[in-house]
Amino acid sequence: MPIDESRKFLPVNIAVLTVSDTRSMAEDKSGQTLQDRITASGHACVAREIVRDEADLIEEILRRWVADTAVDCVITTGGTGITGRDVTPEAFKRVLDKEIEGFGELFRMLSYAKIGTSTMQSRALGGVAGGTYMFALPGSTGACKDAWDDILQFQLDSRHRPCNLVELMPRLLEHLK
Repeated sequence: MPIDESRKFLPVNIAVLTVSDTRSMAEDKSGQTLQDRITASGHACVAREIVRDEADLIEEILRRWVADTAVDCVITTGGTGITGRDVTPEAFKRVLDKEIEGFGELFRMLSYAKIGTSTMQSRALGGVAGGTYMFALPGSTGACKDAWDDILQFQLDSRHRPCNLVELMPRLLEHLK
């Protein structure tokens, strides 16, 4: 996946939400992993929170960040499994304007090479809401590393060729004009 060094890097403002009933900020390794990778890539982590596995609470934070013009992208970690408390995809679907089906498919394809058929339990997904990119990742640190290192760091880099999500940002709300 080539980076065209002749193109200008455009930093993206990213908010990170950890969905967990048990983690505190001090114990949130997945959220910290994302924050570290975001800033190491030259982007800004403009917000970071933890919320319980409750769809209404997740939706409230997602809607707040989508409405905030200082947030270009939201990445969540946790709540994408299949147990009764895993409700992040349901909260996302209440907020999304469009789903990016290829993100979840690509994530599971890459994950399969590392964890085999267990990847079928992940309901990782991506989409767009109100001109803001949104990605729901599993709660494991390894899954967050895989999603960032193998997908998001490239698609959120304006220099990535042949195309990237950053170059589409000015057009995400064109249907409202």
